[in-house]
Amino acid sequence: MKYNRYPTRDAIRNYFPLPNEIFRLGLTAGELAVYSFLLKCENRETYQCYPSYRTIGEAVGMSRNTVKKHVDSLVEKRLIYTEPTTVTLKDGTKRNGSLLYTIRPIHEAVEYHVEQQMKAFERQNLSQGQQKEASRI
Repeated sequence: MKYNRYPTRDAIRNYFPLPNEIFRLGLTAGELAVYSFLLKCENRETYQCYPSYRTIGEAVGMSRNTVKKHVDSLVEKRLIYTEPTTVTLKDGTKRNGSLLYTIRPIHEAVEYHVEQQMKAFERQNLSQGQQKEASRI
């Protein structure tokens, strides 16, 4: 039997797509790692998944608090949407479950990023105009 050092890649089974636009959004390495893990976990039909902070942290080598920080940042950047879930135990009591993550369309995040850049540019121009005005006085 011949040993194959480089096995063939099954793109459907062992890989998941990462949109090219993600690299234009100025994400940190941690945000990119968390986002990538959520894409790996998502249901391709509903675009949803529900791993816990602990599960994400173990997968990407971060603490739960760091994962929460990055998830909050991804929500703010409009890459994902989160909603709380509840779990009903056998005795009928309800407990908080993991968050339900919905991966949003990448074009929405790109549009939001461009809007934020334009606002920052306008603020910068405004402050420079005020500085010029103050220097004239």
